Amino acid sequence: MARFSTRSLSSGPAGRGTRVAGKKVLVLILAGGKGERLGVLTQERAKPALTFGGTYRLIDFALSNCMHSGLPDVWVLEEYQLHTLNDHLTNGRPWDLDRTYGGLEVLPPSPDTLTGALEDAGNADALHANRHLIRSYAPDVVVVLSADHVYTLDYAEVIRHHLKVGAAVTMVTTDLPGGEDASRFGNVQVTKGGRVKRFAYKPDEPLGGPITTEVFVYDAPALLRTLDDLRATTPAGQGLGDFGHALIPSFVKAKSAHAYALDGYWLDVGLPGAYFRAHQDLLAGRSVRLDTPEWPVLSSSIPRMPARVAQGARVEDSLVSYGCHVQGRVIRSVLSPGVTVEAGAVVEDAVILRDATIRAGAHVRRAIVDEEAVIAARVDGGPDGLAVIGARAHIAAPVKGDTQVEPGRRWRKGSRERTADE
Repeated sequence: MARFSTRSLSSGPAGRGTRVAGKKVLVLILAGGKGERLGVLTQERAKPALTFGGTYRLIDFALSNCMHSGLPDVWVLEEYQLHTLNDHLTNGRPWDLDRTYGGLEVLPPSPDTLTGALEDAGNADALHANRHLIRSYAPDVVVVLSADHVYTLDYAEVIRHHLKVGAAVTMVTTDLPGGEDASRFGNVQVTKGGRVKRFAYKPDEPLGGPITTEVFVYDAPALLRTLDDLRATTPAGQGLGDFGHALIPSFVKAKSAHAYALDGYWLDVGLPGAYFRAHQDLLAGRSVRLDTPEWPVLSSSIPRMPARVAQGARVEDSLVSYGCHVQGRVIRSVLSPGVTVEAGAVVEDAVILRDATIRAGAHVRRAIVDEEAVIAARVDGGPDGLAVIGARAHIAAPVKGDTQVEPGRRWRKGSRERTADE
């Protein structure tokens, strides 16, 4: 298991720690959110532990980027459904983060953590709640990451840029991905020199420029000082909210915020539609390459037998993970480990998670099927919709359109579950 700690963390003898351009660097991965917008997919798991691309988890992108960037001192801040993420993190070994000094540290909620105690608490509160640990580590630079985005990035390059321009915070930005709504993100406008001159957090009227990717590089003293100042001026009983509410605007107002443009694929998969679209991009070759020799995405997984494709099966434009048994048809879909598609079953434009079973005669189309679900009827999100089936659900009657079936539910004729808008 990964190490749990609420102590004063250090980087080893004499304060030794990771350095980039002579500066001591600490990485914080925020992995505590409930991910409520993903509906039934995160009802029983932490969002960063959600499977992606068959054999990976969402947090693997941030952890792999840290390893390849040469940043081994990584703290994962947790809160919701801790066990589902800790089972995957093990001791950090898949990402070469199992170190005698430093390495991967898992920080569970502490009595001082504001997140969850206040209705408006958010990721800025998570940083404030761990400020004493950050001060004890005494970094020069703090890199703060989210754990639910699909991308690859050399954080060391961002740090070097951050130090070169002398910013208090550098936010990694990207052009708005196709099909996405700018009002879901932080919007920025940047000067020719790269300074952020205007910032709007999830605005009703988008600014029309790039958006933030929730990759932030902070000058550590400036971050801690600003968190303390915000806490001192925030009314009792209120939280600091998310980065975009007060923390980032403080730096923008002080003209000390800069942008670093990400050159490559990036997608926030915090909605079922975005999660589904990310898999479509993966199948179409528009996403990041997961196994590039220079920068592979690394993961922790239980070994299984190779996939078996039986005589008479048909697989087209799909990813089939180890441990799968395919006898039916699979078209433009992603099958996670252990999935069974029986003879006479059809899986089309779908994402099927671990150990789910598609029975003979069932047809799954435009759907996400969670772990250990059994599908024995037609599941069809429709031409523009998306059906989402919770873990261990048993589908014995048709499911149509934007419908979410709760985990463990037995779906029979006459059953009704909430739609995506409910």
